[in-house]
Amino acid sequence: MTDDINYKNNPLHGLSLKNMLIELVDHYGYDILHAYLNLNCFSKNPDIASSVKFLKKTDWAREKVESFYLYQYKSLPRCSDEQFALSPRDRIVPDGQQPGEPAELSLEDAERLKQKRERKAEQRRGGGASRAYDGAHRGGAKHSAESKGGDESSSSSDPWARARAKHKS
Repeated sequence: MTDDINYKNNPLHGLSLKNMLIELVDHYGYDILHAYLNLNCFSKNPDIASSVKFLKKTDWAREKVESFYLYQYKSLPRCSDEQFALSPRDRIVPDGQQPGEPAELSLEDAERLKQKRERKAEQRRGGGASRAYDGAHRGGAKHSAESKGGDESSSSSDPWARARAKHKS
């Protein structure tokens, strides 16, 4: 990292994960955080200490919370694609931008957002499933439980079973 980059323009600079969670929980509460972020550390016996412990161990979840902090709580404008590729702590906010007021969030809005995401995911799954079906019935590669290296019930109920089995070998 070079000295000419001013990381102090990032609201996460110098902010501990614990203090960030305290700010978020004080403002939004655990229900809103769980509804928007869908992290179990905010729904099952939520407390700051256990949430910090989980987020320190889980990079993708910590980055999700940090992005929420930047773009919902601090109301910063969306960053460029180049900056978005970086983790939230490494992003640089342009000099003229100042954090705004926290966004007003509700459980109803979270439910609408969840439904929108589910529709998008269903559209993606629908397209992918039909291609797999077409390929198998046009003489393409046939996917049986034996070729996947596991029984059919584990792969259909657990989409990550195949990846875990591959990782073990």
